[in-house]
Amino acid sequence: MDKKTYKKELRRLQIGMVVLQRRLISTEGRLLVIIEGRDAAGKDGTIRRIVKHRSPRNTRVVALGKPTERDQTSWYFQRWAAQLPAGGETVFFNRSWYNRAGVEPVMGFCTDAEYRTFLGDAGPFEHMLTEDGLILLKYYLDISREEQAQRLEDRRTNPLKTWKTSPVDAVALEKFDEYSKARNIMLAATGDPVPWRVVNADSKRATRLAIMRDILQSAPCPDLPVDYGDPDPAILRRWSADDRPDAHLHH
Repeated sequence: MDKKTYKKELRRLQIGMVVLQRRLISTEGRLLVIIEGRDAAGKDGTIRRIVKHRSPRNTRVVALGKPTERDQTSWYFQRWAAQLPAGGETVFFNRSWYNRAGVEPVMGFCTDAEYRTFLGDAGPFEHMLTEDGLILLKYYLDISREEQAQRLEDRRTNPLKTWKTSPVDAVALEKFDEYSKARNIMLAATGDPVPWRVVNADSKRATRLAIMRDILQSAPCPDLPVDYGDPDPAILRRWSADDRPDAHLHH
């Protein structure tokens, strides 16, 4: 996709995001968007484009750091629950409680018992949230081994991106297959009642446009000025337990 076409479509979708926000504010709707994915999959950039023209008063981006000692002795979901949207708010989680299904077990930051407990608790917890009226959308951004290697190298050498580097990045490629296995288990164990949207994120531009289209299609908003269409199924699709576990996913 050339830059001119991308910019034009991005602006069109950003207008839709502004209309959706007005609708959520007027109806006191609550929208939570979870963005998960591999290191360097494009989570930051995607969220930045989505929120760019939205009211900061009613939009929050949550990217929590490592848990404190108090967090470690609290109910696991507690620090995330404190960040959930109130009426009229949209919240984006740049990583979320799903740390316990990916980074934590792969890096040895939680016990096997804690990991198994989380896989059993995530679905009922999200069911409780949606039953209470929360609109919850979950996206997993997946990139190939080659694309991840290129992006991590760019982080290391680009002075504007060095803030993104972390000790976890250093072993992301080394543990690529372990993350793939954890991802597949997570998708299978936590896709009900809230389905995962799996995104083939090797193209940053296509990823951003597909996710924005999906949000506009999924969050009820009769005020949208146009039909923005379905996201490209080669880029984004809902994951189902009936699918092959590795369909559209990188090994």
